[in-house]
Amino acid sequence: MQNLEQKISACLNNFAKEVYGQDLPLNTWQYQKTRKEFDGDITLVVFPLLRISKKGPEQTGEEIGNYLNEHLDIVTSYNTVKGFLNIEISDSYWLESFDTIFKDEQFGAKSPSGKTYLVEFSSPNTNKPLHLGHLRNIFLGDAVSSILEANGHEVVRTQIINDRGIHICKSMLAWQKAGLNETPESTGIKGDKLVGKYYVEFDKQYKKEIAALVENGMEKDEAEKKAPSLLAAQEMLRKWEAGDEEVTELWKTMNSWVYGGFDDTYKQMDVSFDKLYYESDTYLLGKSVVDEGLSKGVFFKKEDGSVWCDLTAEGLDEKLVLRSDGTAVYMTQDIGTAIERYKDYPNMKGMIYTVGNEQDYHFKVLFLILKKLGYEWAKECYHLSYGMVDLPSGKMKSREGTVVDADDLMADMVQEAKKSTEELGKLEGLSDQEVHDICDTIGMGALKYYLLKVDPKKRMMFNPEESIDLQGNTGPFIQYAYTRTNSLIEKAGTSGSVDKSISLNESEKELLLNLLAYSATIETAAAEYNPGHLANYTYELVKSYNSFYQNNMVLKEEDEKQKNFRIAISYMTGKIIKEAMRNLGINVPQRM
Repeated sequence: MQNLEQKISACLNNFAKEVYGQDLPLNTWQYQKTRKEFDGDITLVVFPLLRISKKGPEQTGEEIGNYLNEHLDIVTSYNTVKGFLNIEISDSYWLESFDTIFKDEQFGAKSPSGKTYLVEFSSPNTNKPLHLGHLRNIFLGDAVSSILEANGHEVVRTQIINDRGIHICKSMLAWQKAGLNETPESTGIKGDKLVGKYYVEFDKQYKKEIAALVENGMEKDEAEKKAPSLLAAQEMLRKWEAGDEEVTELWKTMNSWVYGGFDDTYKQMDVSFDKLYYESDTYLLGKSVVDEGLSKGVFFKKEDGSVWCDLTAEGLDEKLVLRSDGTAVYMTQDIGTAIERYKDYPNMKGMIYTVGNEQDYHFKVLFLILKKLGYEWAKECYHLSYGMVDLPSGKMKSREGTVVDADDLMADMVQEAKKSTEELGKLEGLSDQEVHDICDTIGMGALKYYLLKVDPKKRMMFNPEESIDLQGNTGPFIQYAYTRTNSLIEKAGTSGSVDKSISLNESEKELLLNLLAYSATIETAAAEYNPGHLANYTYELVKSYNSFYQNNMVLKEEDEKQKNFRIAISYMTGKIIKEAMRNLGINVPQRM
């Protein structure tokens, strides 16, 4: 559409000079997609021109439309509705545009931009397995990374692994007390799930101790602080920070179990990382920055020795960056880690943090402090904030063991895909490996698409049954359309061709316009860090293809030129579906 707008704008500039005696900049002309209830392909907004024309909107629209019709051969007709000029474009122009992308093997791919982005996502705790909430985070981060790459950018996929703190000590302590030397190998339990099991066990014991203390007359708030299990975990953390050999060795052992489990989960997700940061390495980063900030007046010290940043002038509050005992807080660590990353990647254009919206305030503060410290690149930092994933049963709680485990959910989705596909009789004659691969592709595609199609900022409800449906705005619906185009091209034995002399019917034209919109859509998805734009574009593309397929003969079409064009447009539909889904981190099967 951009080239079309440029063509029309160039003609309109001549119109403005001839009729109004005005030399107007190209951005004067405002366009939008023509509404479905009106005839036309592109609409010019007339209202901004009324101060120049000194006429009413409809009269001005008629005047412009008549000029375009006489001076621009690609304009075949027009109509004016109030302040909107709906312009219809010739079939030959659309066919020429389609032929260009049809012959372009790299259509949709952008030239290298020279820009590098770091995208942080996942960033799990090493005291529990990944769950449904992590899935939305991981799929978002991975899809945004792929979409940025499709726009020609270099991307570093990264995560910071939260491998220290009181939560880690809780799992370690529970294993020491009740683990009976269990290991992933001895139990057959995945490493992250084994450690998560003991995190839940700790919470159960902790609650029992609180109840006992309360029963003996202690206030609940005090009981929560003085429960023996919590005191023991705090002591273990102190020993770890002091470098106690026995605690450190247990910490390394149990973390290694978790990493092995995470690796298996990421493999099933088809997700990988380029750079890992560990909180155990970074938690002291930033302390030296505090000293620098104090000398610059960015931070101030209170009477108790704690260090703060005053952000009240910016409408925020005072933020602690160093405790009175000299220990760092999460903000201090994040400041240091951000600086470290820019040292690692000095040519980085931007850093994107994929973190839930409960941390919105934290990132406002982080970016503002970095800016106050004089780091120009702070303005390139972005918080990819996303809403919580809800379930019909309510909110998930890790320490109570009421989460939807990521591994279990992915396995269930693959099993549901197998069940649905078997019911349709689509798996006959296939080997066990072929059946597994197809069902894995469908099940994972259903899960990823369902979590990505919603605007990241919105809270969402996950419905597994709805996500696997072959009808509606789902991954399998889109995957099935791809297999249809793939089958058609195999039967045709050719990818078709384009003759610009043919005429387009309504369904052909709608599909063609949707195909041409792919490049602009991938740009918008990258600019807004929103894979939902690409997901919903692909759904609309598939709907228009299904309409085209139902309303037109393709392989049985007698007119050879029309037949070849319909094969070509089917080929391009399949190609763009596959490319769009790949950029969402979703594979497509060759058959379903």
